[in-house]
Amino acid sequence: MATFHEFVGNKGHAPEWPYPIRYDQEQVVETDVLVIGGGIAGCWAAISAARNGVRVALVEKSATIRSGAGGPGCDHWCDTAANPLSKVNPDEWAQMLTDGFGGYGNGIGREIQCRENYDTLLELEKMGGKIRDAEDKFKGVEGRDDKTKFLISPRMNPFHDTNVVIRVWGTTFKPALKKECERLGVKVIDRVMVTSLLTEKGIQGAGVVGATGVNARTGEFMIFKAKSVILCSSSGGSLWLLSTELSGYNTMSPRAVSGDGIAMAWRAGAEFALMERSGIMGITPGFKHRWYTGAGDASYENVMLVDANGKSLPIVTEPGWRQKNVDRMGMGFAAIREKVLSGEYALPFYGDFPSMPEIERKVVWNMLLEEESTGKIIVDTYSEAGFDPAKDQLQNYALIEGSSLPQWRETNGGGLVIDWDLKTTLDGLYAAGTQLFSPGDHSFAASTGRYAGRKAAAFARQAGGGAVSRDQISIEKARVYAPVRRNEGMDWKELHAGIARVMQYYCSEYKTESLFKIALDSLQEIEEKWAPTLHALDPHKLIRSLEDLSMLTHARIHLYASLARKASSPFLGFHRMDYPQSDPPEWRKFITVKLADGKVRAGELPLDYWGNLKENYEAHNKDYEGVYDAKT
Repeated sequence: MATFHEFVGNKGHAPEWPYPIRYDQEQVVETDVLVIGGGIAGCWAAISAARNGVRVALVEKSATIRSGAGGPGCDHWCDTAANPLSKVNPDEWAQMLTDGFGGYGNGIGREIQCRENYDTLLELEKMGGKIRDAEDKFKGVEGRDDKTKFLISPRMNPFHDTNVVIRVWGTTFKPALKKECERLGVKVIDRVMVTSLLTEKGIQGAGVVGATGVNARTGEFMIFKAKSVILCSSSGGSLWLLSTELSGYNTMSPRAVSGDGIAMAWRAGAEFALMERSGIMGITPGFKHRWYTGAGDASYENVMLVDANGKSLPIVTEPGWRQKNVDRMGMGFAAIREKVLSGEYALPFYGDFPSMPEIERKVVWNMLLEEESTGKIIVDTYSEAGFDPAKDQLQNYALIEGSSLPQWRETNGGGLVIDWDLKTTLDGLYAAGTQLFSPGDHSFAASTGRYAGRKAAAFARQAGGGAVSRDQISIEKARVYAPVRRNEGMDWKELHAGIARVMQYYCSEYKTESLFKIALDSLQEIEEKWAPTLHALDPHKLIRSLEDLSMLTHARIHLYASLARKASSPFLGFHRMDYPQSDPPEWRKFITVKLADGKVRAGELPLDYWGNLKENYEAHNKDYEGVYDAKT
């Protein structure tokens, strides 16, 4: 393999690498609005900004056409409180969702979602996304409205009969969004990993004026100059995941979910909330991700669970054919486990497809599963193997293969502090989707991305553009290329495994201040002793190495926030042995952390820092008129 210096200028590069190597070469892109991340939130942010009359560049680490957790598809559009069939008030539903996390929800994001995600869905339909059963293929299925031809989910609606969840054909969404980006003239730049945010004059905590990145195929260094930036990359994952051969923090997310946005915003001086939040993680399909399991949640919402002897699990009988599993959301398996141990139920469990009416079986197997992110390949694989849902039951993996046991912890819901414009604590930097603290699902990402796009565009129209620091660029360039300048050293997989092991040992189920400090000392040793030995043979391994460095930063942020919260909270999955009291009144608040002048600063915000949801949304969106606003 050639050395870095042999690679430069495309001279003597290794023949097995299929692209020209352009390490150290620079490309400058100037735009009004820069969107980082081409997932659901990112595409919507780019489209919205472009429709507001500004130049937009969208940068994505993989391929925008299908990137992100929602890129392959989705089968439900949730919390659509403003749709014509809804039986709830959007403002009240947003408050309910916010309070439903023990008060630790994101009121601003939820209000935007409930107010605007139906408008977002209708706009998506105009782009070519399929949201209705226009061909009457599923006429007669439970929840179908013959007038609108919406398939209202009968099982995914919290508290039942609220009509806030719509079944959709999500595989059509991402191609439609990509096409609309191109139609509007958005400069879509794929296969580029953004590595840092540029701040005015290179000062930490100053306004954001651009970003830097690396091309994942050529290694070329990218410099982006912008009047405003929208951070839409994924949240962090894989911090506790020791096996680098598995995907990100769950089977819906790619390995590229590495907390890049969190790391770059942290170094720029932005403020974060809920970074201490965590939760039990399982790597077996029955525990963490129920798309494989035959019944229990989401795509399988109408499928009944039976045990090995054909005995139905605990149910509540409702009118009509449908009966509801008490534990359909994957909760309550502790009680069922006791019944298994007592011999009342026999393992394994099965999804009882044959007992379903044909139309209901059809909508689950041929529509919901085929539209969900990881579902289509399951349907195709099982069908090729001879599985027939009209005749066969599908095994559920709950309580077997160790799936009932927590393996380690994972971060879940920490993110950037934002205001009613979805602006972070740094001027010019906006955020959407899973970059927000306590985010929601697909429709949350879409609606907050769309919202952030118009707000960032408004900022860009009046901004003059700040000064980019050449020193800041040079420092980042040296950091980025360090792994390819070495002729030997540690592979990215080894470093990832080391980070994960530290988090497994010292920041897992049992949390104490002393363990947190051991973790920080261990990560410091990794950063000082082992990270400088990272060695990358090609641009792909360089990207993986840089992801490790993002994870290293993310892990330390999690520990800083964990040290700052001196109380336990079941809502945050946060249990400190040295502070066992759960949510005492004085600790019912957001703990914030940020980097200022190179030092970690902890702060706090009240759980309702956004004020009255309805009043403040309307005060900040006087020129916006959506379906709900028009009705009221």
